[in-house]
Amino acid sequence: MKGTQSLERALDILFALGDDGETQTIAEIAQRISIPESSVYRLIQTLERNGLVERKGQGQIGLGLRILELAKSLNSQFRNRLKSSAAPLMEQLSEETKETVVLFVRTGTNVICVKSVAGQHLVRFVVEDGKTFPIQNGASGKAILAFETSKIINQVIHTIETDLVDDFLEELQVIREKGFSETSSEVDPGIIGIAAPIFDQANHVIASVTVAGPGDRIKDEKLSAIVPHVIKTAKRISSSLSFSTTLS
Repeated sequence: MKGTQSLERALDILFALGDDGETQTIAEIAQRISIPESSVYRLIQTLERNGLVERKGQGQIGLGLRILELAKSLNSQFRNRLKSSAAPLMEQLSEETKETVVLFVRTGTNVICVKSVAGQHLVRFVVEDGKTFPIQNGASGKAILAFETSKIINQVIHTIETDLVDDFLEELQVIREKGFSETSSEVDPGIIGIAAPIFDQANHVIASVTVAGPGDRIKDEKLSAIVPHVIKTAKRISSSLSFSTTLS
């Protein structure tokens, strides 16, 4: 195989191993990416020497530790770029609403706060960077989950009581139709959250931006007034990420 073709095939192997997150045999990989087993074997040897794949026993091949190191580095770079792009727009949203603004990303079946801007009221919602909670609880997580792949949604559904699944799926559908999520007291008692999804250049959901504050202050007319600001901010962050990707 030529150099470029070999690289493409090697990437196909890594993607095949990464898609399911499970080990596979050389025969299974060859069938999946439609190339001869002999070619897969040679490429596996090269990937193994570089720590990108590992032999797991009984003929099984899995992703190597080097891939995990690269993934961690890429994730760190992504979060830094996301926070840099979102920061001024979050500040503006907090100025417009006078409430706390929070940026969340998904990690597994949880969401984690990566940045927050404190509200201007004496009594306000406070969240620390690094705080995590289940993705199915609260506006921030639901705004992400509603636009996730069926694989991720199914993983979350398995953690929900069976008799609640239909209502939960219907709620996600409503979020997709409206373009935002709104919850009350799901994570913190007395706190209302309004969140909208943030997308990358390929239109994959990558984060959410949330306005959160006491329910006795964010209600009725004020809540309705906040929604368009949240949606607008999410779209502007998405656009800024696409623009910075084009320039880089």
